[in-house]
Amino acid sequence: MATAFPDLRDKLRAGSGGVGSAGECGEGGRKRRAEPASEGEEDEDEETGVESPGADEVARKVQSGVLQARPFTDSECERIEACIDDVVALAERGAYKVRTVDRAPLRNKYFFGEGYTYGSQLVKRGPGQERLYPRGEVDPIPQWIYDLVIRRLEERRIVAKGFVNSAVINDYLPGGCIVSHVDPIHIFDRPIVSVSFFSDSALSFGCKFSFRPIRVSKPVLSLPIAQGCVTVISGYAADEITHCIRPQDIKARRAVIILRRTRINAPRLDPSCLPELPDHLTNRVRRPDKRESPSVRRSSHRKASPYEAHRRRVLAMDEEADKRALVLRTPPYPDGTREHRSDNSPPRSKRPRH
Repeated sequence: MATAFPDLRDKLRAGSGGVGSAGECGEGGRKRRAEPASEGEEDEDEETGVESPGADEVARKVQSGVLQARPFTDSECERIEACIDDVVALAERGAYKVRTVDRAPLRNKYFFGEGYTYGSQLVKRGPGQERLYPRGEVDPIPQWIYDLVIRRLEERRIVAKGFVNSAVINDYLPGGCIVSHVDPIHIFDRPIVSVSFFSDSALSFGCKFSFRPIRVSKPVLSLPIAQGCVTVISGYAADEITHCIRPQDIKARRAVIILRRTRINAPRLDPSCLPELPDHLTNRVRRPDKRESPSVRRSSHRKASPYEAHRRRVLAMDEEADKRALVLRTPPYPDGTREHRSDNSPPRSKRPRH
């Protein structure tokens, strides 16, 4: 597929499906030019305050590898969002294979078609160490993604017919993020296609993250992404610079469907080398009777709460915060006690030991 990529870009530019250049899918679907962070612009998350030389040129290179469109109507977005809610509910009931669902605070991932190791799952850290799971370790791509999303992108010539064999749903709560990264070049062909739902956000390029507390440097380019917007990245934007979602850009629940194709020669784990499952998944039992219905129609108007999917992690974080707050509320006094008393009251006399 790599040799056919330039032709696909030409097709995207020439297509009549409303595909535009970077920044044409801003708030509410209105055209809006993506601007690189201007020189000297104040940013409370900026680490250095000094923009690297040639930042404008880098931003232009990024823009040359980004195409955007909004091929979905508001009603179509609502229908797709209802299907995403169904995925969340099915995952909560244990209807998916254990490696289909990857939970993190304020962000859940659902792998369909193909899954792969990344981050803390890697036996050996570093770029190029990611591996596809053995076939069958994650659930197949749901039919509604083919019917409601992929087919529309194929009709608009945004992706080639039969290109997609991997779909990932990232479901973010406010303040969620994904750190700077490059989609593994040895795993995924180009282009990388994503479709955003539920709320507006931004895709940032060239940021650096630091933690405890989390801070993000000024991006080389911040690309506005509206609800229902399709973003296609390739070339420099996909391969030569990192991209991320910053915490400050997730102000409301947001979900994104990432559509990719795995390379034919992508390295794949041997079944005997699968990484251990996280503790919260080791005792999970799949219920095969609770499989997803092939129909894209909903049987109920009730929506699954995405907050339930993050409930366990958030409660654990709140519990830890309460413990810290309790210690801070009862500081030690000069005599070593932690009892609560007024400033003028004498310290309690210690009882002598016999």
